Amino acid sequence: MMEIRAGFDIAFDIPRPTPMIFMLTIHPSRLADLLTDHRIAFTPPTISHDYKDMFGNLCTRILAPPGEIQIKSDFVIADSGLPDAVNRQVAQLLVERLPDDVLAYLVGSRYCDTQKLSDFAWSTFGAVPAGWRRVQTICDYVHDRIAFSYSHARSDRTASEAHDERTGVCRDYAHLAVTLCRCMNIPARYCTGYLGDIGVPRDPAPMDFSTWFEAYLDGGWYTFDARHNIPRIGRIVMARGRDAADVAISTNFGPAELTRFNIVADEVKPVPIHESPATAAESGVSFALTAF
Repeated sequence: MMEIRAGFDIAFDIPRPTPMIFMLTIHPSRLADLLTDHRIAFTPPTISHDYKDMFGNLCTRILAPPGEIQIKSDFVIADSGLPDAVNRQVAQLLVERLPDDVLAYLVGSRYCDTQKLSDFAWSTFGAVPAGWRRVQTICDYVHDRIAFSYSHARSDRTASEAHDERTGVCRDYAHLAVTLCRCMNIPARYCTGYLGDIGVPRDPAPMDFSTWFEAYLDGGWYTFDARHNIPRIGRIVMARGRDAADVAISTNFGPAELTRFNIVADEVKPVPIHESPATAAESGVSFALTAF
């Protein structure tokens, strides 16, 4: 087991009162793992209202006042410390055996344009044994097909466009992998959340929220990550949906300029008994919400 300290410090400049929706609370499936309160704090103080969307994600509504509004959260959560589960023997279910609530993740959606990639998917992956191996083969393909580049990020790129342009960010990897899975009759859903550099070399780029996907195989959802393409430790899911349109971190119904975006997700290192708090601070153990 391990503990992870996570949170964010985000700010927007708002020229006039603007309704906003945030999907910044961790997913209900992880609430029981919290070791501290998980609260979203607004500066200036702002009335907020929480609700669950159609996918079971927790959302927060506000009417943002004019001026700068700051949104913060800082929490500690328990985690197994284990990498993503791998089960190479798990099978793919026939469509007629899929549960009703899974079918929504089998068809096209806003950014997962299955109709444009269906023929390609079957000609490329049709001979791969169904089940885990087929999903992993799709991940391998997407991982090699797309070159990660923040400078080429854009919010309206579809899966087929990512396939053609061969560049993008984590959402493009996820969209393309999800789309190819759906083309092969494998339900797949898009996930967003925290993924710190735990158990891997630290990425020098500023931290962002991460994106991965889950495939439905043999009666359960399994985590896959076409961008990193290796099992990772410490994922903290915030929201799941058909694609990025369902799990937007923020949605504003009027002008809102993002002015600050700092994300943290670090393992909390145990302080040896013989160390004093001052010594621990000098060694780099920090409990403040800071930006990388």
